[in-house]
Amino acid sequence: MRYALLSAIFLMSCEIATAQSTYTLQQLTDSALQHNIAMRSARQDIAAAQEQRREAFTKYFPNVSATAMAFNANRGMAKMDIDPSSMITPELGAALAQSFPPEALAALSSPMSMTMMKNGTIASVMAMQPVFAGGQIVNGNKLARVGEEVSELQLQLSENEVEQTVSQYYWQLVSLYEKQKTIAAVDTMLADIYKDVDVAVRAGVAMRNDLLQVQLRQNDMESQKVKLQNGIDVLKLLLAQYCGLSNEDFSVDASMVTPKGGAGKELTPQMASLNLLPEYQLLEKQVEAAELQKKMAMGKNLPSVAVGAGYNYHNLMECDRTFGLIFATVSVPISDWWGGSHNVKHKKIQLQKAQEQLEDNAELLNIRLQKAWNDADEARQQVEIAQRGIEQAEENLRLNRNFYKAGTSKMSDLLEAQLLYQQACDHYTEAFADLQHKHLIYLQAAGVK
Repeated sequence: MRYALLSAIFLMSCEIATAQSTYTLQQLTDSALQHNIAMRSARQDIAAAQEQRREAFTKYFPNVSATAMAFNANRGMAKMDIDPSSMITPELGAALAQSFPPEALAALSSPMSMTMMKNGTIASVMAMQPVFAGGQIVNGNKLARVGEEVSELQLQLSENEVEQTVSQYYWQLVSLYEKQKTIAAVDTMLADIYKDVDVAVRAGVAMRNDLLQVQLRQNDMESQKVKLQNGIDVLKLLLAQYCGLSNEDFSVDASMVTPKGGAGKELTPQMASLNLLPEYQLLEKQVEAAELQKKMAMGKNLPSVAVGAGYNYHNLMECDRTFGLIFATVSVPISDWWGGSHNVKHKKIQLQKAQEQLEDNAELLNIRLQKAWNDADEARQQVEIAQRGIEQAEENLRLNRNFYKAGTSKMSDLLEAQLLYQQACDHYTEAFADLQHKHLIYLQAAGVK
């Protein structure tokens, strides 16, 4: 991908544009790829997918937790009743009678009560490392990676869409500029005709009605100028907003150069590879994601094994005590097997659906490629037809002008020839602009651009 170079390219483009206030199609495209909201959103989606992948990677590491608790109960949580007399045998009683006073012996014959853990503090730090989780951690990381790749492919689709939109605006603007040139040429032509007719009317060899017809056509040209200028102003605003340009007045490089390869004769639909298309790669990623989701659903029904270690502290017995421990756990989801089996079947159906969509959409992508090639080839032929049309209209206009000067045709015939010439020029301009746009669409459909 070329995004690492876009900033430098765009800065150079801006310097050139500031000096000459003229943008090429490539400069406008690079600017849109940097500043358009669709591109910014797509890049943000990639950043979010990268963070999600990093989050999934942390599942490989031990889960460390720390807990602490202090309590104070209204009574001891543990209580014990002791009857010393039940534990004193006659022989022991005789021996004690010789050593203890009668008051102490009387106390030993009475039951006693003990309470413990009325208050205390507990703290622990535990670390648990998953050893086997049914492949959920491994497949979860693979799924997160697929999500990141999908975001990158979505960025490519956004790039194609932005390039198409910029191309459409650009060539529409070029088309309007070319129509302005045609109208300027027609204005010059009408001015010459007006002079000739005016001289003829003054000499009495032509009717004043001919002069009025020329003036009406000149008024029509003025009306077309206003409409064209309004269209140019609107398109420039759209381009500036879409490409992130300032509101300064600018123009575009309106040089009409046929794209290399014309309509893509150097490539044919049979030569293009579906594997190059981001749309097809997205379908493949959809199948891959469905396969991983099925594996994760199966992993939820498998036992999970983990080992851990901890360090603990408490003072429940009115004394501080610390100890460490290591342990292992095995968890078997017995009650989840019933529902889990249905979830696995659901994921298998989703996988089959994704595979069928891949096959079906692959055929549609081939059809789209064929249509794009046909449209581009048709646009190329339309340009060739329009070129011949201009040559024929020029010759027709020349003949009608000579006929009018010779007095063998009417002014309406001459103005009709002039209108046909203008329409032929406009048709060529529109066909040429359409060829540029269709050529780009074909290259994108073939995975070349």
